[in-house]
Amino acid sequence: MGTFIGHVYPGLFLFSYGLYQAIVVSKAAIFNDSRLNPSCLPRNKGRWAKLWEISYRGLLKIVTGSILIAYENSCIKGGLVLMNRELPPRFMLPKQWQHLTMFILLTLNGCVDVTSKNLLPQRCVLLEKGALVLIFYVLLMLLVSHVQDSTGVELQVHSLLILVVFLLMLVFTVELWTPNAFHLSMIEAFLFLMMGSWLMQAGFILYRPVTGYPWQDDDISDIMFVTTFFCWHVMINALCLLGIYGVFSFWHHCYSPKSKLTGSKKAPYYANTEGPVYHLLPEVEQSEKDDQALLLPESSP
Repeated sequence: MGTFIGHVYPGLFLFSYGLYQAIVVSKAAIFNDSRLNPSCLPRNKGRWAKLWEISYRGLLKIVTGSILIAYENSCIKGGLVLMNRELPPRFMLPKQWQHLTMFILLTLNGCVDVTSKNLLPQRCVLLEKGALVLIFYVLLMLLVSHVQDSTGVELQVHSLLILVVFLLMLVFTVELWTPNAFHLSMIEAFLFLMMGSWLMQAGFILYRPVTGYPWQDDDISDIMFVTTFFCWHVMINALCLLGIYGVFSFWHHCYSPKSKLTGSKKAPYYANTEGPVYHLLPEVEQSEKDDQALLLPESSP
């Protein structure tokens, strides 16, 4: 990960995941149960029935994590070595081992998603949320340790990345008790967009500056502009999230048949309801529809 590609590829994956999450949350906020139920019938018959039940999001995490693990190992001549042969033996390549641990966490998170949706009798949301919280706690500890010997521009870049990871960790922790909170899901999508775009930006700042000249650690202007660029990312990603929500909202209000609208015009599209915090969700036709079901409140009896 200590290369341009090692920052851009994980950042691109996280940004794409944030876009996907933003689309899922926006649809769940705008469309209701009556809109989703007709197209969410499980496919119990047909030769492709099992194909629609696969956790594609989990498989993507496994594939991406495995590719990044292989890439990290290939970047080191002779492969990753834990300790040297000197006396006393010393640990080698600490940052590379931390990168490898991060990619292993991504792969394990994908395994949890696949297990929850495809191997258990019913999908367990608590298992997925709990695993995600634990992974981000570990990721935060790794990133804090990762910047111990960093200075100047590199320290500022990673400190802002740590801030985003810390906020994501807080959101995931709160979602353990309120898994159906729409606002938390929107914040989660925004923070994934921020994490991905800033990781890609870090690759350009640290390894391929636009000017062709490296950033100066002893120049306070360079360090200040790192924060300025981060603020621009906040505004751009917020506009991107607002744009996604606006497109689906416009399409729904302009092209959706009146008979498929839900509730009264004054009723909010999303409201908290009383009931158990955790529940097992049945498998549905498409993984995107399944993710939307997690964001929709339970209908009252």
